[in-house]
Amino acid sequence: MTMQPDTFKSLVKVAAEQVVACAPELTVLDQAIGDGDHGTNMKRGFEAVLSKLDAIGEMPLNEACKTIGRTLVMTVGGASGPLYGSFFLAAGDALSQKKLPEDLAEVFATGVNAVSARGRSHAGEKTMLDVLVPVLETLKADAGRPDLIERVRTAASEAVARTVPMQATKGRASFLGARSVGHIDPGARSSCVLLHAVCNKLEGRQ
Repeated sequence: MTMQPDTFKSLVKVAAEQVVACAPELTVLDQAIGDGDHGTNMKRGFEAVLSKLDAIGEMPLNEACKTIGRTLVMTVGGASGPLYGSFFLAAGDALSQKKLPEDLAEVFATGVNAVSARGRSHAGEKTMLDVLVPVLETLKADAGRPDLIERVRTAASEAVARTVPMQATKGRASFLGARSVGHIDPGARSSCVLLHAVCNKLEGRQ
């Protein structure tokens, strides 16, 4: 069954609200190895998404996704706006030909590839890709399993933890060199927050 716009709207709502709620945590994480503005920037961006929620809920999924992407590009400061925006814009383009949930792995892959291209980065460099790539691998490997949602949630959590011993080689944190070791990557954490919110909603936890 193809996902309906009202279902997509409900997922966007809980994900955006969770990012806003976690803004203080994201700020603290970014103060350790970045500019300290990740939480504030993400909060501003996803509050802007929430302000357009009714309109998003009336759009076809591809246009809804692209609207989210454009909103994040325009309202989220720093590198996060273009990166998250690229994910949703690319996913929206993919949804012009693909459907949810049937083609979820392919749509997600399109978004992940756009983030990689925009940031000129790959998994292992202590960025949001260190969550997005393992989750993509899980979506591909475990598609059709009844416990897929739980596996995605676990993959995201474990991936965030793996950023702690990494040394950043991309972004502001890379300026710290070895001093970036020992900290959670803020972008990886915000990606995890979004994914957990969606998983929880799909399972009826929110």
